[in-house]
Amino acid sequence: MKKIARLLLIGCTFAILACAAGVARADEDTTGSAKAQSAQELFKWINFAIVAGGVLWLFGKVLPPMFRSNAEQIGSAISKATAAKNEADKLLREAEAKLANLEKEVNELRETARQEAAAEAERIATATQSDEEKITAAGKAEIAAAERAARLELKALAAKLAIEGAQSQLARQLTPQVQESLVNEFVKSLEARPN
Repeated sequence: MKKIARLLLIGCTFAILACAAGVARADEDTTGSAKAQSAQELFKWINFAIVAGGVLWLFGKVLPPMFRSNAEQIGSAISKATAAKNEADKLLREAEAKLANLEKEVNELRETARQEAAAEAERIATATQSDEEKITAAGKAEIAAAERAARLELKALAAKLAIEGAQSQLARQLTPQVQESLVNEFVKSLEARPN
């Protein structure tokens, strides 16, 4: 604002000096046509001073706020563009870093998958071996149970056959005479006992 005031002051001073120069020149010319010409020149300088003052006022009063608002808009646009560029640069750097690490990450994922597959295969093998041992133990237990059942059945059959054989043998040997003799011996053994 001070700069505009200085420019106005300089312009007015220049206009006054021009007017004074025109008046001084008019005094020198004593002839009528010279006076008329000097008056025209004076009016030209005054007209120039008015136009120059108007132009200076326009540049000093009206245009600076307009230029200032344009400058602020341009500055705002520049700062937004700078922020957008910085964000884009940041994203670009992140993308480049990810691309650079992509092969490493893929290899790490492959290695992790390989280790997990090996661990899963080991777990399955262990589970299979455990299941096999359980099946073997269950089979042995079933065989042992079947063997015990067969022995018991065999013993029962042997006992049945022994009883049947003993019955048949006893029936053959136990004739009515042998029966009578056994009863007599039993009775004698009872009589021989003291009460």
